[in-house]
Amino acid sequence: MYRRTKGQLGIAAVAAAVLALAACSATPDGGSGPEYSVGFADCVQKPNECNTGKVKKGGTITYAIGKDIKAWNTLSSAGNTLEYSHALFGVLPRVHHYYPDLSVQVNKELVDSVEITSKSPMTVVYKLNKNAVWNDGTAISAEDFIYAWKVQNKKDCPTCTPASTAGFDQVTSVTGSDGGKTVTVVFTSPYPDWQAMFLPLYPAHIAATKGDLATSFKWFETNVPTYSAGPYKIEKFEPNFALTLVPNEKYWGTKPALDKVIYRIITSDAQLIPALKNKEVHAISPIPTADLITQAKQLPDSHWFLGKSMSWEHIYTNLKNPALADKALREAIFTAIDRKGIIAKTVGQYAPDTQPLGSHNFFPGMPAYKDHVTPTGQGSGDVEKAKGILTAAGYKIEGGKLFDKTGKAVPPLRMRHTVGNMLRQNSCELVQASLKQLGIDVQIVPTDNLGGTLSSGDFDMIIFAWVGSPLRIGAAKQIWNSTSSSNYGKWVNAESDKLIAEANGLVGEDVKAFELLNKADEIMTKDAYVLPLFQREIFLASDKLYTNIRPNPTNHGSVYNVGLWAALDTTAQ
Repeated sequence: MYRRTKGQLGIAAVAAAVLALAACSATPDGGSGPEYSVGFADCVQKPNECNTGKVKKGGTITYAIGKDIKAWNTLSSAGNTLEYSHALFGVLPRVHHYYPDLSVQVNKELVDSVEITSKSPMTVVYKLNKNAVWNDGTAISAEDFIYAWKVQNKKDCPTCTPASTAGFDQVTSVTGSDGGKTVTVVFTSPYPDWQAMFLPLYPAHIAATKGDLATSFKWFETNVPTYSAGPYKIEKFEPNFALTLVPNEKYWGTKPALDKVIYRIITSDAQLIPALKNKEVHAISPIPTADLITQAKQLPDSHWFLGKSMSWEHIYTNLKNPALADKALREAIFTAIDRKGIIAKTVGQYAPDTQPLGSHNFFPGMPAYKDHVTPTGQGSGDVEKAKGILTAAGYKIEGGKLFDKTGKAVPPLRMRHTVGNMLRQNSCELVQASLKQLGIDVQIVPTDNLGGTLSSGDFDMIIFAWVGSPLRIGAAKQIWNSTSSSNYGKWVNAESDKLIAEANGLVGEDVKAFELLNKADEIMTKDAYVLPLFQREIFLASDKLYTNIRPNPTNHGSVYNVGLWAALDTTAQ
């Protein structure tokens, strides 16, 4: 029923100065590749076309998501959560989509064309589909682009808290013509990841009724959308239970075949397989565990796929904590943590090729990948070396407790993870055991609101994952720049900021940009701010009676084409 292939899921030459990279090779030296059942076999060679079949009109699909939705503005730091974004993928319009083969493709239903018309100054012109409208009949126009720019550039709205300012803070103007259906974006300096911008758009005409920029930005965060410019619109939201979408009758593009898409909120991993088996859900794509995969393989009514994703697990430290502000303590903590031990007891049970990740920006198999972490000893599990770091900095371990150089006890550290996530719970428990040997008391405190916990800094240490896109340069600015709202632990380094900013100004010079990002990464690694753990697997299990659902290793996930999901016409088989 399944096999493990050699080599890579695929190589994508991504458009417009974007890195060409290996999608799902498990190891840089050509280790084993993805596993899959027969239904997803074509996803290795034809990732954008696999699991395709004759479509039957009507029906409902229920897709499990692992977090209750606490924020509706996915542009904000609080709403910058994968599950929130996925739940709204069929509702909010996007200029580009990231496909399973890692290509970046224009959303042809929203825009007729996207073109760089000048290199100096860099100018991008978007020609919008003249039929594209919000579901109240208001045209999608340049005003929506202008709003997106103003709430994310940190100049027009200093109190807005966007997840990222990357690209938007390098734009000098966004203007409309042709009745708002032509949008011209002019940059002060070139931005290589410009295709990551305007993903998604929010309705400017509704924002205008909610007050100033900051007020409307917050309003979008706290209110369930009644607006839509996608194939679906929200019918109802039941907190901690489900979000129900129905077709948007005003959608001008391809009409969805399904009557409903339900995002069922299941925060406990243990409930996923029973729900799939009992047809309470029809598709799941959770963070996998060995037990979950074993059980999924035994379900006769589902296809399944397991391969490398663009997600990476890591441990953040909060530098606003006075104890963790000391680099020596962070170094010791990271040195005592055993990454190989964590892998062996978690992902290594089903992905034995998994190795500790050495970069904060790139994955093994990418030309730009360099391991900066291993040479520092961070993640080695060397408790004696960690004790030596503490001793040299004036710390003492007495009576099983750690005291700093002033004689003050190091306070307990609250380590947080997403509630119900067994992989992260197990990882936290292993970290807890390692740090106990240093006299550090780690208190594990789950959260049911990851975005809120991160954006408010309500943690001392936290384990979560960044989920990447094929566009790698702007991501570094989003998550490591000193002033970024997504720099949750508040690390500040002017030299790193300068290197990342220089990389963000290079278009068509990828190799140089990658060198700059690697220099910045080396600085941050030595400062022991964030400890990368490992590149994570993507897992998708889907009922055989549904078609066009595919594994997608990027942050757009399997929902990238939610408007095409459909029930399978079995009479045509």
